[in-house]
Amino acid sequence: MTFQQLAIGSYFRIPGVSYGYVYRKASYSCCSLNALLQPIRPTTKVIPLNAQEIAKYFADKKEFLNNCR
Repeated sequence: MTFQQLAIGSYFRIPGVSYGYVYRKASYSCCSLNALLQPIRPTTKVIPLNAQEIAKYFADKKEFLNNCR
């Protein structure tokens, strides 16, 4: 699948990038990573996340933040 084919608001990974990097489609030409917008090419290959993977991502993020206290 390509970035262009994703719906805005979808979470995804980029093949070959570390498993911990989860992106969200913010617009037709930008994605966000930790609330920072980044430009991305429409033809970039992406791996969309399913509901279970998104839930795990947020659980891991919450655990990390709790451990930072």
